[in-house]
Amino acid sequence: MTSARSFSFEFFPPKTPEGADRLRLVRGRLAALEPTYFSVTFGAGGSTKEGTWNTVAEIAKENLAVAPHISCIGTTQASVAELIEAYRERGVRRLVALRGDMPSGAGSGGGDFRYASELVEFIRQKTGDWFHIEVAAYPEVHPQARCADDDLRNFARKVAAGANSAITQYFYNSDAYFRFVDEADKLGVRVPIVPGIMPITNYTQLARFSDACGAEIPRWIRLRLQGFGDDRESIRAFGLDVVTDLCDQLLMAGAPGLHFYTMNQAEPMLELWSRLNLSPARPVAGNDR
Repeated sequence: MTSARSFSFEFFPPKTPEGADRLRLVRGRLAALEPTYFSVTFGAGGSTKEGTWNTVAEIAKENLAVAPHISCIGTTQASVAELIEAYRERGVRRLVALRGDMPSGAGSGGGDFRYASELVEFIRQKTGDWFHIEVAAYPEVHPQARCADDDLRNFARKVAAGANSAITQYFYNSDAYFRFVDEADKLGVRVPIVPGIMPITNYTQLARFSDACGAEIPRWIRLRLQGFGDDRESIRAFGLDVVTDLCDQLLMAGAPGLHFYTMNQAEPMLELWSRLNLSPARPVAGNDR
C-alpha cells in the first residue's frame, strides 16, 4: 500500500511584535515548500495560551493547514471544550493533543485530565471525526516514565482513545525509532508514527534541550560538537550532514514523513529540504503505521 508522506514544521508562539514579524517571514519561506501542515506549541501550564491562539488564527487566515498543540495539564473539560470549538469555527482540522509539562513550582497541576489519552477521548466525544489528532511518541522513552514498557503501553492507550497519528520526540539514533515502531506494532498500533527532527545549529542549546527532554545525543556527536568550540559554521555544517543522513535513513526505510522542530528559523529547514530533495506529494511504500 502507498500513502502520502507527511512533512510538517513546528513553531513556538513569538513573545514580542518583532518576533511575530520574523515568524511571518519564516512562515512565508517555509509555506513555499507546501508542507502538510504547521504546528504551534503550547507553553507549560498554558503559559503561551494567547500567543498560541493568535499564531494559529493568523496561519488559518492565510488558508494554511495548522495544528495547535493542546495541553491537558491544569485545564478543565469546559475550557478545553470552549477552545476546540473555537478552533473548529476557525476551520482548523488538526490538533496535537499532549499531557504537557508542569510549569515550574506548580505542584501536581490539578485539572480534569491526568493523561493525554483522556484528552484525546474527550476531543473525540465532543467533535467526532472533525479533527485529525496527533499525539506524542518517545522512541527513547519519556523522561518521567517508570520504564520503557509502561511508556509504550501509554502510547498505545492514546492511539486507542482516538489518535490518528503520532509525532516523536527528536532523536539522532534511527534504530531507536524503528525499534519503537516495531514494538508499537506488536501492541496493535497501526497509525503513522512520524519522526521528529531537530536540526543541529547550536550545541549549547541542543544539549540543554536534550538533557531536559530525555533525547540522547550519541557520544560521537557530542564529542565532535564539543570539539568545534565556538566555531558556529563548523557546528552548522557538521549538524547538517548528521541530520541529512538521519532523515535519509528514516525515509529510505519507510518512515511516513518528517516533522521538523524549526525553532522559528527558516534557513536550516531550507538547507535540509534541499539536501533531501523532498516533495510533499511523493508517496511512501509500506504499511499505514
